[in-house]
Amino acid sequence: MLLRRISPTGLALVMLAGVLAALLSAGAGEARSRIKDIVSFEGIRGNQLVGVGVVVGLAGTGDTLRNAPFTQQMLQSAMERLGSNTRNATNIDTKDVAAVFVTADLPPFSAPGSKIDVKVSATGDAKSLLGGELLVTPLIGADGEVYAVAQGTVETGSISVTGASGSSVTRGVATKGRISNGASVERDSNFDFEKMPSLRLTLHNPDFTTASRIAAAINAAYPATATADNSTIVTLKPPPGMPMTAFVTAVEPLQVDIDSPAKVIIDQANGIVVMGEDVRISTIAIAEGNLTITVTEKPQVSQPGPFSNGQTTVTPQSTVKIDEEKGRKLITLQAGISLASLVKGLNTLGVSPRDMISILQDIKKQGALQADIEVN
Repeated sequence: MLLRRISPTGLALVMLAGVLAALLSAGAGEARSRIKDIVSFEGIRGNQLVGVGVVVGLAGTGDTLRNAPFTQQMLQSAMERLGSNTRNATNIDTKDVAAVFVTADLPPFSAPGSKIDVKVSATGDAKSLLGGELLVTPLIGADGEVYAVAQGTVETGSISVTGASGSSVTRGVATKGRISNGASVERDSNFDFEKMPSLRLTLHNPDFTTASRIAAAINAAYPATATADNSTIVTLKPPPGMPMTAFVTAVEPLQVDIDSPAKVIIDQANGIVVMGEDVRISTIAIAEGNLTITVTEKPQVSQPGPFSNGQTTVTPQSTVKIDEEKGRKLITLQAGISLASLVKGLNTLGVSPRDMISILQDIKKQGALQADIEVN
């Protein structure tokens, strides 16, 4: 399918027509997709980690301790763990420290000692985290266990320049950044993939026909190993003696034809129309044209002659012009036509993007559009 953008009136019209005809003429074999691209495998997913830490070494762009007491508490706790007692200090007034949230995604099957990226976001009134150093921060999962430990120099990718008069220019978000390979994995998720007796595949776009085709393609290669439970789930059981990893590796590249319900999606705000290839139209006639009425005002000044005791007056002169577009005809669309024929017919009328949306909605009201319309 092809998204084509045309904006004759400042709006966008996206039609899935150009490549559709080529796909249909080329045969279904070229439209097949790999199973690995249209499903998710049960248990093979990442896990979200989060932690609260302190960034130090900021050039006066950190939190104001009077406004962010939690930053001062975290700083004092960090220093106490290193043997410095600051609980009785009352004159801590630094702007080189900021409290931050640290987040990361733990990839599936991550082993202890591997590195992952982390994101750092300010929680107080810090102006920038540029150049700061994140102190050791434990990252915990949803179960409350520590899965990784983060530390490193924060990279914000932003630019901030401040003039002597106080004016400043900033590009990017200076209060959030990332640390590449900034966390070390300390424990795995204890997910034993090989011991699973069965595995469920979840379709990205649920459809009964597609689910059945996936099961059929797998059973053709490995008989009696796949079952389509519903429109979303296909359950796999590896053949006797075949490890689950080897079975999934063999299943992933198998190809199937994707099926989807006929649907038209309309974005009225942006003038976007997206239609699937299975949209069909019953017999219907469409006529579209624009009537333009132009009114031109050209005032005429009437000046009296000398010594006539007359007054200068302004006489309005109006010109009215009516233009009705020529060449627009009534077009008849036969029953069962495809998307390509519909687009060709509407383009023959020369409709604008906004008119296209109105026409499709009117066809649906007429009951001639054999598809669901989703208006955003």
